[in-house]
Amino acid sequence: MTKHFSLAELSELTQTELVGDPEFKICSVDNLESASEKDASFLANPKYTEAMKQSSAGVICIDEKTSQVKGKNFLVGSNPSRTFQLIAEAVLSSTHQHSGFKGVHPSAVVHETATIGKDVTIGPCAVVDAYAVIGDKTEIYPNVYVGVSVVVGEKCTLYSNSNVRERCVLGNRVILQPGAVIGSCGYGYTTDPKTGRHTKLEQLGAVTLEDDVEIGANTTIDRARFKSTLVRKGTKLDNLVQIAHNVELGQNNIIVSQTGIAGSAKLGNNVFLGGQAGVVGHIEICDNVKIATRGGVSKSISKPGIYGGGPVSPMPEFNKRQVLLRKIATFVKDLASLKKRVEKLEKS
Repeated sequence: MTKHFSLAELSELTQTELVGDPEFKICSVDNLESASEKDASFLANPKYTEAMKQSSAGVICIDEKTSQVKGKNFLVGSNPSRTFQLIAEAVLSSTHQHSGFKGVHPSAVVHETATIGKDVTIGPCAVVDAYAVIGDKTEIYPNVYVGVSVVVGEKCTLYSNSNVRERCVLGNRVILQPGAVIGSCGYGYTTDPKTGRHTKLEQLGAVTLEDDVEIGANTTIDRARFKSTLVRKGTKLDNLVQIAHNVELGQNNIIVSQTGIAGSAKLGNNVFLGGQAGVVGHIEICDNVKIATRGGVSKSISKPGIYGGGPVSPMPEFNKRQVLLRKIATFVKDLASLKKRVEKLEKS
């Protein structure tokens, strides 16, 4: 059943100022162009002001600087996007619940030595192996594998087809999106110089994900060779990210899709890696560094800032090079012209 929220309730929920009818009710959310009277919407960019004026939304989240339109309802606060997000979560969670399966499904396989906390959900065909520990209120969706001696904290969510291999440790409120693999074997081989044959180096360590870490769909984190690959509190990894063995990611990192970090690299806190960035192994990146999309980090970075290019350099330097590169055709033409003039002078 769809739940309706009065604007007075939403104002209290979001701690914003209501301009309009406190009894007016909404039950959904949408963008400014498509919203109906039943929807909440928001304006986060002034270039959409005209769309706001024409919108049929039942209430619009705006900031204090935005001019209000007579006859419309507004929720006024410092961060309209955040206000809208709180409303969306309240509205959609009332109609889109978590898994319909509660408790341990009959088709799930839970080893007799595993320890299962209170109010845990284990969905159809999931497997929890020997000596695993699952914390209270954790949700394990269908077809998940939790390996031998794995520890999963409280209020975690492991979506379908995610895989946590032996001895890995997940803190509290960790989220694994579908297809995430935690604890896959690190990429390591010894090569016989005579035959060229590659022999696998067994990776005997694990992976540790601290509290409030989220791992994107089809992202892989390799186990360490001896100790533990480490992802610290609050770090978020996008889809299709590769983290190699022995890597250490600091707190509150953001690692965007298709980024690869090679073995034993160490990143500080609040590091941001744009899409398709690459970090070579055995280097360190200090706190508060941002690497632009497709940036290639080949050496340690010891100074906070924004870097771009391959190999990366501080962004002002990178931007200057890009400007010059766009003029390369002109430079070549000028050089050719100068060459001709010099040749004429030499002949004369």
